[in-house]
Amino acid sequence: MSLYSRAAEILEKLERKEGSVKNLVYSSRDQNIKQLYALVCETLKYSSVLESIITSTNLLKEEKKLKMSLAKVLVYDLLFGKGLKCGGVWKVIIMRHKSRLKSSLAMMKVKQKVSRNEDLLCSEPQAFEDLTLPRYVRVNTLRTNMDDVMDSFRRDGYTYLGKASSLEDLRHLSGKQFICDLHVPELLVFPPKTDLHSHFLYTAGHIILQDKASCLPAYLLSPPVGSHVIDACAAPGNKTSHLAAILKNKGKLYAFDLDMKRVVTMSTLLLRAGVTCHELANQDFLKTDPNNPKYRNVKHILLDPSCSGSGIVSRLNQLTDDKTSSSSERLQALSGFQRKALSHALCFPTVERVVYSTCSVHTEENEDVVRDALKEHGDQFRLVNLLPEWPHRGLETFPTGSYCLRASCKTTLTNGFFVALFERKSVESKNYKRSCSDETDIKLTSPRNCTIKLKKRLKRNTVNPVKQSCNEGIDTKSPSAKSCILKLKKKKRRKQNTIVHVKKE
Repeated sequence: MSLYSRAAEILEKLERKEGSVKNLVYSSRDQNIKQLYALVCETLKYSSVLESIITSTNLLKEEKKLKMSLAKVLVYDLLFGKGLKCGGVWKVIIMRHKSRLKSSLAMMKVKQKVSRNEDLLCSEPQAFEDLTLPRYVRVNTLRTNMDDVMDSFRRDGYTYLGKASSLEDLRHLSGKQFICDLHVPELLVFPPKTDLHSHFLYTAGHIILQDKASCLPAYLLSPPVGSHVIDACAAPGNKTSHLAAILKNKGKLYAFDLDMKRVVTMSTLLLRAGVTCHELANQDFLKTDPNNPKYRNVKHILLDPSCSGSGIVSRLNQLTDDKTSSSSERLQALSGFQRKALSHALCFPTVERVVYSTCSVHTEENEDVVRDALKEHGDQFRLVNLLPEWPHRGLETFPTGSYCLRASCKTTLTNGFFVALFERKSVESKNYKRSCSDETDIKLTSPRNCTIKLKKRLKRNTVNPVKQSCNEGIDTKSPSAKSCILKLKKKKRRKQNTIVHVKKE
């Protein structure tokens, strides 16, 4: 398939809302990814101009086999690009109409009183504003480590500026500089428009090009190594690979997605990232049985459901979204699904922490969904106050709304995002003490457990039971521990007295 046909196919998929520009381009596996991406982006930018030219010249009426999407790509390269380079029969067709197409463009410039092609876009400057964000790079600790990655970039001529102390440090990056993020571990920050897609660290899966806001859900969920975790709406897989890195590829990671094509893409991404603890499921998360014994050890769930994507900072979204993208009907449909998915996640009987996140800026998909979930499950779950130092908080549309996080290009230098963390109330009330010697949890509410623990340790060591218990991290002031220690003291005295009597005899 030629470059033009591939670009036209992507334009058609964008019209059908089958994905974002980047996902569709990079999943095409075209040999000339950069060229394809540039062609699609520029065609989108001039889309309305191209459509006017094609319509005014009756191109599609005369060439009935030619579709609008392919015509736009070909006419763009002819009039605004570097000229048609390939295309076979399609090139021949367009070249037959070259003179008329160029005349139509000239007339359009005269009517709008402009001299440059770029000036034809000035009627809607805001729509094409290229909002730039820093390039965020997550180091994939399943494949490498921070030191090796930083050394590699240094060898490539980059200058490491240390760890950021404020967001202002991220704003002033330029040239070949990079810095460590101040919030998310294993996250490096480069100047805007730094292109690392062809870098060997990226192609080898050692680094993941992932926006900082997108790293927050897995980082805040923070499942312990060896945990069983569910990623409820997992594709394309960046958050899934992040979870696997936090788990150190131990435990179990169940990744769900309803779209088979997205599951295949995710499988490729996870393979490149070195993820081995996952189990992919091409099924609807809402249809999973929370009481299935398979998920009896699941204590952490990450839910990042389908959303409007209104927070993504990209001129490409502005070019592809229509007026219905944020309509009340669409938001109502999306929030309805999001409510069901969140409620379903909170129904898993052993789950202790659930992260809910979206890349939306709409209250209907964010605070409203969280508020309704608390109304339904508030007797069992509470919201965790996330990153108190984070500058952009959730809207206070309900009492604990500010416990949630929001992100935006202006306040946090990221895409627009929303994160909330639910925690089961019984988890908060657990009273465990950590042993200093073997890091074994000891429940002091059970005198029998305490007695057994001390007996076993005293068999290995004849140290004074009071000193021994202090060294082992047991609270000797608690009533249960005191009674245990007194009993053991008496028993030791009786044993010593017995030994003395035997010696005398």
